[in-house]
Amino acid sequence: MARFGTRLAALSALASVTIVGAAGVTPVAAHEPAVSPSGATPVVSPTPHHLVRSGDDVVVPGRVDVVVDDDTDAAALELLRDVLHDRGVDRVRVRDADRPGRAPLTIRLGSAERPDVASALGDTEVPEAAEGYALRVDDSGHALGTVAIGGVDPAGQYYAVQTFRQLLAPSDDGGVRVAGVSVSDFPAMPLRGTIEGFYGSPWTHTERLDQLAFYGDVKFNTYVYAPKDDPYHRDRWREPYPADKLAELGELVRQAGGHHVRFTFALSPGTSICYSSDQDRAALTAKLEALYRLGVRSFSIPLDDIDYTTWNCEADRETYGEPGRAAAATAQADLLNGVQDGFVERHQGVRPLQTVPTEYGDLNDTEYKRVLREELDPAVVVMWTGPDVVPASIAVGQAEQASALFGRNVFLWDNYPVNDFGQSAGRLLLAPYDKREPGLSRALSGVVSNPMNQAAASKIALFTVADFAWNDHDYDRDRSARQAAAYLTGDDPQGVAALSVFTDLNHLAPTFGSEPWQRQAPRLSRQLDTFWAAYDDGDPGALRDLRALAEGVATAPATIRATVRDEAFLDDAANWLDATALWGRAMREAARLLEAVADDDAAGAEQARQRMRAFADDAGAIRSVPGENRVEGPVRIGDGVVDAFLERVEAEHDAYLGLPPLRNVARDGAATQISDWAPVYAAAKSVDGDVNNFSTTSGSEAQPWWQVDLGRSVAVERIEIYNRVDCCADRVRDYHVLVSDRPFADSLDEALRDENVVAHHETEQAGRPTTVEFPATGRYVRIWLSSPEPRELNLAEVRVLARDVT
Repeated sequence: MARFGTRLAALSALASVTIVGAAGVTPVAAHEPAVSPSGATPVVSPTPHHLVRSGDDVVVPGRVDVVVDDDTDAAALELLRDVLHDRGVDRVRVRDADRPGRAPLTIRLGSAERPDVASALGDTEVPEAAEGYALRVDDSGHALGTVAIGGVDPAGQYYAVQTFRQLLAPSDDGGVRVAGVSVSDFPAMPLRGTIEGFYGSPWTHTERLDQLAFYGDVKFNTYVYAPKDDPYHRDRWREPYPADKLAELGELVRQAGGHHVRFTFALSPGTSICYSSDQDRAALTAKLEALYRLGVRSFSIPLDDIDYTTWNCEADRETYGEPGRAAAATAQADLLNGVQDGFVERHQGVRPLQTVPTEYGDLNDTEYKRVLREELDPAVVVMWTGPDVVPASIAVGQAEQASALFGRNVFLWDNYPVNDFGQSAGRLLLAPYDKREPGLSRALSGVVSNPMNQAAASKIALFTVADFAWNDHDYDRDRSARQAAAYLTGDDPQGVAALSVFTDLNHLAPTFGSEPWQRQAPRLSRQLDTFWAAYDDGDPGALRDLRALAEGVATAPATIRATVRDEAFLDDAANWLDATALWGRAMREAARLLEAVADDDAAGAEQARQRMRAFADDAGAIRSVPGENRVEGPVRIGDGVVDAFLERVEAEHDAYLGLPPLRNVARDGAATQISDWAPVYAAAKSVDGDVNNFSTTSGSEAQPWWQVDLGRSVAVERIEIYNRVDCCADRVRDYHVLVSDRPFADSLDEALRDENVVAHHETEQAGRPTTVEFPATGRYVRIWLSSPEPRELNLAEVRVLARDVT
């Protein structure tokens, strides 16, 4: 457990407020102490099914006896010893039940059926569920007391110790005590964890090792290794792993086992497999056999994101007939049944095979699903992503319907907080798990989250997924979010508050459509609404409150960097933390601007506005890390909330100056482009107010253009150009922005020579958005690429900001 000791050393400065466990910190909310002198019920994550006060707290002395037998789980014992040593227990003596002990505190660890453990548990109920446990702290009897930790199985023992570490708290005399409670607990879902199934840069070996240790802390029991961009997982699936890669996988398997996590190896052959080929089937089995020798006992054959309307070989046409849904399902069932019968059932200790069907994200009954329902071995576990690929919500009835469609309780692959698709470009997805109905545990075989490319940053959302999967009926998203923040900050009150601000600013959770399933910055949005209401009413305290709000945003990144000891998290979030600090400074200047307006300080207001805009522009220029995600873009922080607030502050300043409001006169205007790639990408998509869709030209023309007719001549002050959301920096670069009172000439060169045209040449698309400052007067605005070669022109949105609008 070197990792344990290393991380605890890093947290030693927080020892007085930190409850330490196998990951270094405990998930205990800062505002709700684990144990109070009055005997308050402690907060434990994941939320136990039954936790009640059973007596007074028990002092943890410097000497403890831990009673074990041959059935005591080794990982649980190691974790317990490390927890005790960190809390100042100098002498931990491990002894057999038949050997008397002299320590003032005795902890009995092992099977809940062991006579001495069962006796010490008293009337604490032992659940009849796999991975369940019972725990009781008793201050009566021998010396200071007894702690009974009994598991239904080895994993239950380990999870019980994870709960025990959260029951420890500092005592008034500087020592440590354990809450006098009785706990009876078990997981609601049999399978709980993650699937590394995203596109883009896979996690590093170090990130995976860290994730597996984290999963033990939060009582996840499943990790599915399925990175799309691992060539030996998908494109080159037939080839054996090189020796160095195989050694890394072996280390991951051992790390997983040490934290009671099932390492599931996934092999995805669907892009090239010949289902009827004995040679391909032998190659697949050989690959699985190599991983079995490493200690893998759980396997998956995903068949997602492939074309199932064509065959990869003519032999499949001869064997299964013409390609189509039914034929594909028959071929896939044949393959999967062969692996289940010929490999899984013939290898000791291997769990039932898992798969991801080609139709994985809907509730439509098709020939494909009918054939799988009828022909696929009932033992095979089928994954389902919900009623959509990225669902806005999942109800119990929908899960029951999906289970009926596949003829078994489905295994939910939830595409959250994954950020490998267009609408998530430039985003960290940090909102707590939500809009999954309590009761799903009865309709699912389990849930795995598909995390972000940023492994450590995913921990906030994953913490809350673990909470839901363990006990969906008692899940509270707000409590779980606080617990996640406390886990990462060592229960530092300032750190918890700062991380909560940061999470709120990264709260948006997109779907494949234009409507997100979690809104951006909901708390900040409410706070700003409250401010504007007070400001409009002339409340003298409104600006004071705004200053405090801006200060909280501006200083949150520095506080997070000072309190979060997970360096990988800080590295993942670095660009977003930098952008947050800049947006916070822009908000500070907004407050100063409004104060200057209130004081009739015209010069001060103008200076504050310039500084505000400069900070906002600097924040908007920060991009996501190149190569980290498949899709990249400007970092998104509180978008639609912070930027809208700054625009309203500018409008207040304009009104003070006696200027008409600055308005987007292009919204829903008459937009055209040189050609349409498809009707769904028509020119009007760039003036509909939605930055999650875009217009696209056909790509067959050199120097393509897009244009909006404003209907009449206006005084343009600024044009904001939003690039296509999913990629790429060079989609719109080396272009001209033109404003004219008359229709443009047919060629770019002619238009640029027209003395009536005001033009701006932009060589980079590097902001959020690219802002072109004019002034210019005109009716027509055109974006014109300079490229002499045929290219597409992609635009998410064009905003033309003008004043003289009636």
